[in-house]
Amino acid sequence: MTGKDDLRLNSGASLRIFRDAPSWDGRRTAALGELKFADAAAGAALVDSVALELAADGFGAMIGPMDGDTWHRYRVVVESDGSRPFLMEPTSGPYDLKILEAVGFSRLVEYVSARAPVAPPEAVEHVHDDIEVAAWDGKNAELLIGHVYDASLAAFAGAAFYKPLPKEDFLALYAPIIPAVDPRFVFFARDKDGRPVGFLFGMPDRLAPDGERCAILKTYAGSVRGVGRLLAQKFHIVARDLGLTGVIHALMRCDNVSRGASLMHGGQVFRRYALMGRAL
Repeated sequence: MTGKDDLRLNSGASLRIFRDAPSWDGRRTAALGELKFADAAAGAALVDSVALELAADGFGAMIGPMDGDTWHRYRVVVESDGSRPFLMEPTSGPYDLKILEAVGFSRLVEYVSARAPVAPPEAVEHVHDDIEVAAWDGKNAELLIGHVYDASLAAFAGAAFYKPLPKEDFLALYAPIIPAVDPRFVFFARDKDGRPVGFLFGMPDRLAPDGERCAILKTYAGSVRGVGRLLAQKFHIVARDLGLTGVIHALMRCDNVSRGASLMHGGQVFRRYALMGRAL
């Protein structure tokens, strides 16, 4: 990720320019991240000045909010029920969306987070004769991160605004959170030869207030049809058996199959987000 020296600020507003961002429709694209807008007029003036600077430098588009790429913090909240943020959820300032729309940004990709009940008592774990799903044993964290990295590359390579991340950067990104990971909420699916064919990364929501014991289904993917559904069902059943009160299906693309899976589990949307863009 680049752009650490590209801070722009004025009274009441600041942002950082990331000049090596994923391309939007083949254009040379910069991302605007680390938005801090305490004043709507100042924020709009700052973004417009950055647009002029980038156009003069030969850029064809801006996207944001995005701290460089989709491996890092991105998205703006566009609709919310007002509930508290969950662990690792992107949050937005009170003027972020208003400013971006005012200066000509439009929504490129939309996402939602939904709340769902844990599995009902009568839920029986689905079995796939050729696939075994098991929780991480809590050992060899670097190997775990490596497996997640390999599975992520395979699962998300075709996603909008995807940009490859070197493995060492991925390890550095995720290593600090491993001590806080509960192995009971991380699953791998393997075929009959022991090869990984899917993964699910979740966690308990440690920001939840007393009485709201929720699990967050952060990311899951499978390279074999039905594996994602199998992993999600396993996650729900484990959450139920551990006495949790609900599951958050986090940051799903609106056009992704995970949204359909969420609906099957009774997921109700409580927050919407967007990645925004403006042609120059």
